[in-house]
Amino acid sequence: MTTARTDAPAPALTTAPAVRIDGVSKRFGAGPVVLDDITLDFAPGEFVCLLGASGCGKSTLLNLIAGLDRPTAGRIETPPEGSAVMFQESALMPWLSARRNVELALRLRGVPRARRRDEALALLDTVNLADAADKRPHELSGGMRQRVALARALAQDRPVLLMDEPFAALDAITRDLLHEELERVWRATGRTIVFVTHNVREAARLGERVVLLGSRPGRVVNEWRIERTEGRRIESPEVAALSVEITDELRKEIRRNAR
Repeated sequence: MTTARTDAPAPALTTAPAVRIDGVSKRFGAGPVVLDDITLDFAPGEFVCLLGASGCGKSTLLNLIAGLDRPTAGRIETPPEGSAVMFQESALMPWLSARRNVELALRLRGVPRARRRDEALALLDTVNLADAADKRPHELSGGMRQRVALARALAQDRPVLLMDEPFAALDAITRDLLHEELERVWRATGRTIVFVTHNVREAARLGERVVLLGSRPGRVVNEWRIERTEGRRIESPEVAALSVEITDELRKEIRRNAR
């Protein structure tokens, strides 16, 4: 595994980026600047983790990429098809079964009624949940609900998947299992994934690239590129080593902001 800092030249993209963030800043009203001059490119099919302390603007940046808000300055380019978003809460319709929650996304996408059931079941099978298709959310565990939410996000058939701390509320064992599921789905679908987290180990486990944001205001202060990601686990030595390096940088940022 190799890493590269932000002051090293980034490798040239052979194709147009899936997401381009160019000089983006964000301020809410007359308040302080939340994000300051963020410039990042995300390649098609890349798995990027945005990492930083609470309040550094990670979720704000994700909302800007999703088009849920507009930057104060700069511009963001995304695919014409847009992005699918998965949040920390599954936000499933409680009166609908797992299958029908996925079918709802298919219907909104314009998929004909005759195809929705089969496509929903195929998507649930993708996240290893086909046997729970007829269960309602209250009958599912937290991890299972997040799998349904992932299947629903995939049902939107967008090239970019934005994930805002989707596993933060889960226990460690369930989170580890969902890391494996997400990696498998990512490799199978080729989606560009932008994954927001404040968990250093999670970022080191999942990302092909980890981008560290500083706070007050949010700026890109460092990044790490991982050449070989297949076969990593949360307890892998290379994940532990990268976690230590990232944590050291994060502590520097926290101390700087505490002054």
